[in-house]
Amino acid sequence: MLPVRRHGLCRQIHTACVRLNNEPPRTKRVKRSVSDLPKAYILPNGQPAAPLGAFLDATNVAKAKKRTRSKISATSGTAPPDKGSDTVEPVAPFIPKTQLAIEIHDNLLRFPHCLLLTRVGQFYESYFDQANEIAHLLNIKLTSRKWNGGRVPMCGFPLLHLDKHLKTLVQHHHRFVAMCEEFPKHSNVGEKEFERRVTRIVTPGTLIDEPFLNTFENNYLLSVYLGSGKYDVGLAWIDVSTGEFFSKGARLDTLKDELARIGPREVVLLPCEQDDPINDVVSLLKEEGIFYSFAPFAAPEKVPPNANPETASILLLSDYLQNNLMENAPSLNPPLHESDSTRMQIDAHTIKSLEIKESAYEGGAKGSLVSVVRRTSTDSGCRLLARRLCCPSTSLTEIEGWQSSVAFFLKRPHLRADLIEKLKEMGDIGRIVQRFILKRGDISDLLSVKKTIDLWEDVIKCLELENKMESRQMSQEWAQADLFRKRMHNLGKLSARINDTVIDTADVQTLGDEDENAASLDSAPASATLEKPGRWTIKHGFSPTLAAFHSGLDELSKQKDELEDRLRVAFDAPSLTLRASPSQGMHVHVGRSRRDSKLLDIDPSFVKMSQSASTKCYFYAPWSELGTKITGATTSLIQAEKEAFETLRGEVVSNASLLRNNAAIIDEMDVSIGFAALAEELKLVQPVLTEEKVYHVVNGRHPSVEMGLLVSGRTFTSNTVEMTPTSNMHIITGPNMAGKSTALRQTALIAILAQVGSFVPADSATIGVIDKLFTRIGAKDDLFRDRSTFMVEMLETADILRRATPRSLVIMDEVGRGTTVKDGLAIAFASIHHLVTQNQSNCLFATHFHELADMIGCSSTWGGKGVFSNVRFYCTDVNEIDDSRFAYSYRLQPGVNRDSHGLKVARLAGLPPSALQVASKTLSWLRDHDRDKKSLPELNDDSSFNSSP
Repeated sequence: MLPVRRHGLCRQIHTACVRLNNEPPRTKRVKRSVSDLPKAYILPNGQPAAPLGAFLDATNVAKAKKRTRSKISATSGTAPPDKGSDTVEPVAPFIPKTQLAIEIHDNLLRFPHCLLLTRVGQFYESYFDQANEIAHLLNIKLTSRKWNGGRVPMCGFPLLHLDKHLKTLVQHHHRFVAMCEEFPKHSNVGEKEFERRVTRIVTPGTLIDEPFLNTFENNYLLSVYLGSGKYDVGLAWIDVSTGEFFSKGARLDTLKDELARIGPREVVLLPCEQDDPINDVVSLLKEEGIFYSFAPFAAPEKVPPNANPETASILLLSDYLQNNLMENAPSLNPPLHESDSTRMQIDAHTIKSLEIKESAYEGGAKGSLVSVVRRTSTDSGCRLLARRLCCPSTSLTEIEGWQSSVAFFLKRPHLRADLIEKLKEMGDIGRIVQRFILKRGDISDLLSVKKTIDLWEDVIKCLELENKMESRQMSQEWAQADLFRKRMHNLGKLSARINDTVIDTADVQTLGDEDENAASLDSAPASATLEKPGRWTIKHGFSPTLAAFHSGLDELSKQKDELEDRLRVAFDAPSLTLRASPSQGMHVHVGRSRRDSKLLDIDPSFVKMSQSASTKCYFYAPWSELGTKITGATTSLIQAEKEAFETLRGEVVSNASLLRNNAAIIDEMDVSIGFAALAEELKLVQPVLTEEKVYHVVNGRHPSVEMGLLVSGRTFTSNTVEMTPTSNMHIITGPNMAGKSTALRQTALIAILAQVGSFVPADSATIGVIDKLFTRIGAKDDLFRDRSTFMVEMLETADILRRATPRSLVIMDEVGRGTTVKDGLAIAFASIHHLVTQNQSNCLFATHFHELADMIGCSSTWGGKGVFSNVRFYCTDVNEIDDSRFAYSYRLQPGVNRDSHGLKVARLAGLPPSALQVASKTLSWLRDHDRDKKSLPELNDDSSFNSSP
């Protein structure tokens, strides 16, 4: 049979050839051109044969080379077509009938949404179709494995590379990875047997102790549950690596702000139908570039019928953790409920425009508010600082307590320096405790817990010593420091227990994650001697059983040394050593075989096993018997140490709540000490917080801009801002590049710093507690959502006008600039009118529409008229040096600037002289033309807007 493939390409396949009776025998193969080949094969009955099936790569049928692994294509892993048929039918994937292959195939069916990594010895491997995908994602070699006469695709990597590849799969490609681990089974026949099971599914939001976790940031997993009401949303989020667990109720229209504040790495949703409201959440997550996944309840009956959305979100999160962490899933404590009434609400746009967490231009932490004010010494303190800055307090009592701590440490630089040195040496107790709760961790974590507890005691002693050295007249200043001491729990017994148990100079490899056969011969290198007592991590006196094991092993090791010495002397072989290896078992090794093996070769008790150019190995029955005993004793001792480690890990877990309590107090102290260091460095002052509606900052400064100017040797021009109930709207005009936006941003940043307990960059500050902070600064088009720059600007403005309250601070910059002058002027005026008459918020409104002063009505004292009586006008300007030179003043002063000096900025930007000349003439003509127009009427009476159009 000569089947023909489309396009005229012909190849031989495994089908039986049919020879007609009258066909002469073929004696010679005749070469033919492609054009001479028939278009179809005619069967004996005269009918054309059926067309060929799907093209099969030659690697499916070619015989593989022996003792090699050949590279195959993505079509491998299927059985060859049946012989004797005229057509090739689709076939099922080839599944070898071995235990490992069956287990892998079953796990692939059980976790179809995951990439499966199966541990095989010292490697993680992938098989079948997933091998091609994983090899491509990780950029590793794709090969094949021969199983039961067939070949299947495979790829793999050593255990040591797991963290690197998990980072690629989970963080970069946002894939779920199912980890199938192997566990030894005790066999009566002495052969190694393993059982394998999936112990965990790694997702972006369920990372535990992976080294690629950012220690300065939280790795939150967030669940979102929509209630029966259209806008009711339940939120629950947890950092699996630290155990920090929060929940709150929210509204659908504020979900974007919550996402920006929390910054989740993964969001969990319930599966939805096409018309389900959760699709609005999915669209929002896509727009914000946040990874999300759907996870149905494994047990829907767990959700009470009348559960509120917040409770349902907690249950959804707990269920998701149970399904992904499996046997290591922790028992969750009740989450900390957050309330909008106790925290300043900052919308998503404000977090981005004020660059609180990330720089707008570089995209990283450098240049952000967090990076500028961070002076913390611990990783956990840095995480607490970031949370505070995104969610300042509105509780006057809480804020004043934080300020007292900062003032206390600011006045005591020597104490602050001593405490900073101790803070730098502390471990990240939150993450260590969480690792132990999740049945992970190692000896080094125990030592870190012990060291940190001791450092906590040193911190308390430092505070007590400082207290004794100071006079009683300063006792009031110690109130906050005493709170630190009184809330700390004494965990000296746990520290002493670890100290009495763990060897400080131990080899701190992970016990819990090591191969159970670490002490066996198969885990040792070929040239290694038996295990020495110097590698032990637990002190001999931990228990009588451990002491007995050590005593027995010491005796066996002594017998081994004595036997080795006797053999060296008896056979005149100084290079003789007693060794063990996976391939040869217990054997006698001779390093200089030509000189030291003569007597051994003629002794019948030594059986030669192997030989190289300079070495020889022998079997010797007495050593084999003794070595087996040593191996058994070593294995028993390692198992006893693991049990001792489990005991200590359990004791740490039983003290988890106390350890976390102390760690949280130390984090608060770390943030306060950092704020004190910042205040001393940047000359910050303690603000006065009040319940009154006031904002009075004298000579305020922008912390980030000032820091950048100091680096370049320049000084910052400070500005005073004072807003009261009778002057809560400031309209700021002035040239481009003259500092309007900087003054607006620093006003908002100073408010944030004041309500997180920090001192502020100013000469003095009195600030009423702010419930919400809004900014409309800068805008760019949103092509993904088909929104122009002006549309984005209007959406942000509309959101502010809907949500701002009399206790809010509103920052608006150039509203209405993205459309025509008339439309923009009308929108700017309407925004001011609404903020003054409806929202009544404290507001800074920067604009180039100087006509607003005419419409509002400007008095001789630069105040508004009528309904705008609480409006004040301020401006920036330029100082003309000569005809070609000028300088910006950057100083806010009462007045209205009707010249934006745009041509000066254009000249600085390098606009061609010819273009500047045309622009100058055009501007003169426009100004002359405007003088002939009637000035805008004053619209400062509400009756102006009551008449029908």
